[in-house]
Amino acid sequence: MPYDFDEIIDRQHTNALNTDGFRGYIFHAGPEKQFPFKDEEFVRMWVADMEFATAPEIRQAIKDRLDRRILGYSAMFTDDYYKAFSAWCRAHYDWSFPQEQLVFSPGIIPALYQLVELLVGEGEKLITPTPAYGYFQHAADYGKVELVPSPLKRDGSGVFRMDLEDFERRCADPKAKLVVWCNPHNPTGRVWSEEEQRAVAAIIEKYRLWVISDEIHCDLLRQGQRHIPLAKLMPDYPRLITCMSASKTFNMAGLMFSNVIIRDEATRRAFQDRDKIAGFLNPLSVAAHQAAYEKGGPWLEELKAYLDGNFRFLRDFLDEYLPEAVFSPPEATYLAWVNMAPCLPDVEDLPDFFANKAGVLLEGGDDLFVGNAQGYVRLNLAMPRSIVRTGMERIRDAILAHRQEK
Repeated sequence: MPYDFDEIIDRQHTNALNTDGFRGYIFHAGPEKQFPFKDEEFVRMWVADMEFATAPEIRQAIKDRLDRRILGYSAMFTDDYYKAFSAWCRAHYDWSFPQEQLVFSPGIIPALYQLVELLVGEGEKLITPTPAYGYFQHAADYGKVELVPSPLKRDGSGVFRMDLEDFERRCADPKAKLVVWCNPHNPTGRVWSEEEQRAVAAIIEKYRLWVISDEIHCDLLRQGQRHIPLAKLMPDYPRLITCMSASKTFNMAGLMFSNVIIRDEATRRAFQDRDKIAGFLNPLSVAAHQAAYEKGGPWLEELKAYLDGNFRFLRDFLDEYLPEAVFSPPEATYLAWVNMAPCLPDVEDLPDFFANKAGVLLEGGDDLFVGNAQGYVRLNLAMPRSIVRTGMERIRDAILAHRQEK
């Protein structure tokens, strides 16, 4: 059946972070912060969830579970979910793992907090390529450890690549303990090649570092791209943890459920011992995620084709109206990482500028990402193309008006 990705869905008054939480998240402010636009007038191109309806097969699975009428304490007592998830991994990545290595967390962010707390001691360091997702820094701060950035290199077209020499120099630090690896990479959208990942893996193994591979965007690929789990390239390395979830892929982040695959038995037991929810799971979340892996394939293929169209639209729009913006369509994710510094060289706070001047909510800069991000904005394109068009027209008009004022 065809799925309608052009449908505009009203999310107001649903306690959505997307609609109701932007003041605190983007601007570190409360309801006192006012804009020239009403909240419902903003084009919201910021937080990484979609404006698309969750797949009907998943919604039906939730309804079916709800119709069992009792939502008591629940945990993972059967292997039905493992069979669904592992079958998905074999079909999409030609990769498998033993069932006993699979544990769960309400999300990859909570898992990251707990793992940093568990693996990195006082005075030790966490390394990650930058720019990086802001919660990597938050996890380091929570664990009271130092985050050490390894800046990615940018070529003239805006494509980011690993600086392996810099990465190894930082990994060689005796205080280095953990690498947080992100593939596909957020915010740049790189799908790291097998060659790149093997080089990174060799450095990690050389210095016997722990590595957490955040692969939450691994299903959100441009058509023709292929995701390779780091674990597939490091099959015998014990200090590797893989984090995945259907939540980002199928737009159900609010269900708070993720897969954490921990090879080392002692570390896995320690992770479970410190589990803040004591192993309990939301039964609706389990039903939804199992249905995603069992029945969500056709919806995902249509989604990827639609997103590819949105990225083509953005590329064409920038080429026509803002050719100085530096942008290369990402190989994965639904997030565009655009260098707007050439368009607005005198504007330091781009999220504030576009909120006030264009009525567009977006994220960007070193305040919301970790290093190497000044002048960049991250645009969420997981929305109907008509909304993407409106948002980009507002961005263009605000930039042109600003130039005329100078």
